[in-house]
Amino acid sequence: MSKIDVVRAAMVEAMKAKDKARKDALSMLLSALKNAQIDKRADLTEEEENAIVKKEIRQTQETYDSAPADREDIRAEAAGRIAVYKEFAPEDMNVEQIKEVIAGVLAELGIETPTGGDKGRIMKVLMPKVKGKADGKLVNETLAAMMKK
Repeated sequence: MSKIDVVRAAMVEAMKAKDKARKDALSMLLSALKNAQIDKRADLTEEEENAIVKKEIRQTQETYDSAPADREDIRAEAAGRIAVYKEFAPEDMNVEQIKEVIAGVLAELGIETPTGGDKGRIMKVLMPKVKGKADGKLVNETLAAMMKK
């Protein structure tokens, strides 16, 4: 069952429960997924669906962060949408899992002690392996911490 079907089913449940805020959030997510599918002209893979959900979370988080402090209505709506979107997002990798992937990439590249000069080569191989599974900022920080040691 594709994520579009899952989101559509959840939206129907929200309509039956007369939960307008949840229905609106699911409607926006469904729209983003459908638009991506139309742009691709084919069914989305699970990774692509997850990437779209994460993108929606990131954009909504930016809305929340950029809203003025006195606009509680905007902030509350964005927080509600983020909570709904996170139900459909995959679990992100934690720092330990990222370190394991980095160790595998270092072994693959034959690098025993990474330096700043190696970072570009490492990231080029590393990012495709964690794309959609981990936050890029966290991956970068984890790699930087490993280089300092």
